[in-house]
Amino acid sequence: MTLVATILAEKKLGRKTVVVLPVHYPRELFTAMDVHTVELWGPPGPPRGPDAGRIQPYACAVVRNALAFLASGGADAADAVLFPHTCDSIQGLATLAPDFGGWGKPALRFLHPKGGDGPAARAFVRAELAHLADQLARMTGQPLALPRLAEAIGLHGRIDRLRGELLSRRAFLGLGDPELYRLLRRGEFLGPGDHLTELAEAARGLGEERVQRGVPLMVTGYVPEPMTLFDSLASAGAFVAADDYAAVGRRVPLSPPAEGGDPLDTLAAKAFAMPPCPTRGGDQDIRMEYLETRYRRSGSAGLVVHVQKFCEPELFDVPAIRRRFARIGAPLLYLEGELETALSGQIATRLEAFVEMVDAGREGP
Repeated sequence: MTLVATILAEKKLGRKTVVVLPVHYPRELFTAMDVHTVELWGPPGPPRGPDAGRIQPYACAVVRNALAFLASGGADAADAVLFPHTCDSIQGLATLAPDFGGWGKPALRFLHPKGGDGPAARAFVRAELAHLADQLARMTGQPLALPRLAEAIGLHGRIDRLRGELLSRRAFLGLGDPELYRLLRRGEFLGPGDHLTELAEAARGLGEERVQRGVPLMVTGYVPEPMTLFDSLASAGAFVAADDYAAVGRRVPLSPPAEGGDPLDTLAAKAFAMPPCPTRGGDQDIRMEYLETRYRRSGSAGLVVHVQKFCEPELFDVPAIRRRFARIGAPLLYLEGELETALSGQIATRLEAFVEMVDAGREGP
């Protein structure tokens, strides 16, 4: 189902719909207020119409494509757009879309914490959550009910646990990478109850014996586009043993906060339980330690760094990733793209050669 079709289907049910730019936002809050969210990761392919040209060519394709999509009427059926402060480009888009993109509906903003945990940071996040709840209340005509928020936190907690289990026990799941990632990314537009049902069905396929027997690789990056990346990895005889995509693995909490008490406090605490992510700032050394630990625990034999061109938060960490993984002798392949609809033949060939090299290194002389 396409983003537009999802919005229209929700409208027929009488539900408000908000289009959300990447990456981190309080999904539980929207669920509690009966607002459906669909995520806009910059539809892959050529920009739609001339409106992408309103943004500098050295801005990432996610932002350029998103503006073109909004300006072309792709989200006209939605009630609002949420712009998290993921980066300066997305924050700037919150101004450009209404001013230059023809978007005449509410442009909501959400500032998540940048840096470490602490009382002031938690108070800031809680205030942001309360402000967003007030905005949604004006849109829906219904105030936030804290018992509903507690229920939504429990629902999304079950979703997070299943997603985490599918990713952490990847080698014991029969689904191939193309199928698994299509399933995980359906959470970007499906209702949480439907997504939970699909995840539970997939989790029943987890066994005690290893199923994936190709070359295990770790992948880090912003968003897995084009999705044909996974077809190329599979055809080369590899699979993703550890995921650090901002769109996928980095949205699964490391230690979900205990439920109970004030739901807004619980939701604020979750912001500090997520994996290290350059879109939220933080200590780079902590992130490098996290990546190395994930790499070793997964048994990965190589790392693929897959970033979108001009994605400043991701690119800022690339030199540190290169140094850290060179130090531990891990093979690394760097890929850069612009939300193409399919991998180029050149990149597919590089992937195949990398897998062959890694596999030969595993076998030894």
